[in-house]
Amino acid sequence: MTKTFMPHLKTEEELKARQLKGLQWTVRHAYEGSPVYKSRLEEAGVHPEDIRSLEDLERLPFTMANDLKEGYPFPLLSVPFDRVVRMHASSGTTGKRKVLCYTQKDIDDWSHFFARCYEMAGLSPEDRVQIAVGYGVWTAGISFQMGCETFGAMAVPVGPGNLDMQCQFLVDFGSTVMCCTASMGLLMAEEIHRRGIRDQIALKKMIFGSERASDAMRDRIQTLLGVEHMFDIPGMTELYGPGTGLDCSYHTGIHYWADYYILEILDPDTLEPSPEGEIGEMVVTTLSKEAVPLIRYRTRDLTRMIPGTCPCGSVLPRHDRLLGRSDDMIIFRAVNIYPGQVDHVLSGIEGIGSEYQIIVDRKEDGRDYMRIKVEAAQGVDAQQFENLENRVSREVKKQIMVSAGVEIVAYGILPRSERKSQRVFDNREE
Repeated sequence: MTKTFMPHLKTEEELKARQLKGLQWTVRHAYEGSPVYKSRLEEAGVHPEDIRSLEDLERLPFTMANDLKEGYPFPLLSVPFDRVVRMHASSGTTGKRKVLCYTQKDIDDWSHFFARCYEMAGLSPEDRVQIAVGYGVWTAGISFQMGCETFGAMAVPVGPGNLDMQCQFLVDFGSTVMCCTASMGLLMAEEIHRRGIRDQIALKKMIFGSERASDAMRDRIQTLLGVEHMFDIPGMTELYGPGTGLDCSYHTGIHYWADYYILEILDPDTLEPSPEGEIGEMVVTTLSKEAVPLIRYRTRDLTRMIPGTCPCGSVLPRHDRLLGRSDDMIIFRAVNIYPGQVDHVLSGIEGIGSEYQIIVDRKEDGRDYMRIKVEAAQGVDAQQFENLENRVSREVKKQIMVSAGVEIVAYGILPRSERKSQRVFDNREE
C-alpha cells in the first residue's frame, strides 16, 4: 500500500477539532516555555486554561517580526537548548536576521508535510527531483531535499545558478521535476530553448517557491518547455520554511496544511477579519511547533481565502497566490499599489513578455513619477512597441487608477536571476 502524507481527516469538523487541540497545546507550551510569551499573554489577560474554542484565538496577542529581531539570536525559544538540533536564519538584508531554532520533532513534522507537497503534486518514488534553490543557513535547499527523501523520490541537490550543470544534470540524470524560483525557472526555460535540448530532457513538473510566479512568466515557461504542471509552494523561515502548502493539479488555489497551523486573513490596518474572498494579511498560529511556536504571527504577506471545496475533494482549505507584502506597498500620489497588481495588468495584455520593472522617482518639481519598463514577448516587432506602450498605459490607468510612463523594450533586455528578480526600484528620498 502506498504511503500517504495527507491528514486522516474527512470533515471540516474533524479539522477544527484538531486545530483546537493544537491551539490549546501551543498556548500552554509557549506560556510555560517562553518568558516573553508568558509576559505577553498575561498582559493580554489570557491564560492557557482560557482557550476553550477556536474563537478564543482572537483574544491572543499578535507576534511581530520585530519580536524575532529584538530577541536575537534565539528569540521566543520555548524549549531548553539541549532539545535544539538545528537553526536557520531568514534571508533578510537589513538589520539582524530572524533566527529560528528547531527540535527534532519540528524537523520531523516539517519533513512530513513537505513530503505531502510532493504527494499533492502527483509525484511518485520513481521521480527525480532537481533542487535548484539555495543551500546553507537558509531554509530552502535542505527542506526541499529532506521532504523529497521522506517522500521517497530521488533528490538531485544542485543549488541555484550554474546553468551548465543544471542542463547537464537534466539531460544525464533524467530529472523529471525541478524546484526553483520562478525567475530561475524562466532562466532555465530560455537556456534549454537556446541550447536546443528540450527533446533530450524528461522534465514534466516544476515547483516554484520564494516569489510570485506571474501568469506571463508561467505561459513563457510552458511555451518553451511544455511541462505538464507548474506548482506554487509557499514558505517562510518563521513558519518552518518552504512546504507549508501547495496547489493541487487543478491549480485553483494553494492548499495549506491547516492541521499544522491556523491561518487568519486580516485587514492590515484594522486587524479585523477580511471578508471571505477579499485580500488581507496572512496571520499564522502554529499547532505543534516546539522550539519557536508562533502565536498570531503577522507575516505581512497578502492573499485571500478561496471559498468552497476544491475539485480535488481535499478537506484542506485554500488561499490564493500571494499578491505581495503589505510592507512592499508603493504609495504613489496617495494611491496604494502592490507589485502584484501591476503584474496582473501586464499578464492580461497580449504581446507582453514576463519581465518588467517598476521605477518611481521624485523630480525637481516635487512630484512623484512612475515608469514601467516591460519586455515585449519574443518575436514582437519593434514597430508594435508604441502601440503596446499605449495599451499598457491605458490598462494601468483603468485598473490601478494611476498614470505611469511605459517603456517597452525588446525581449531578453531585462536582467534574469536564479534567485528572486527585483521588480521595484523606488528612488525617492525618504
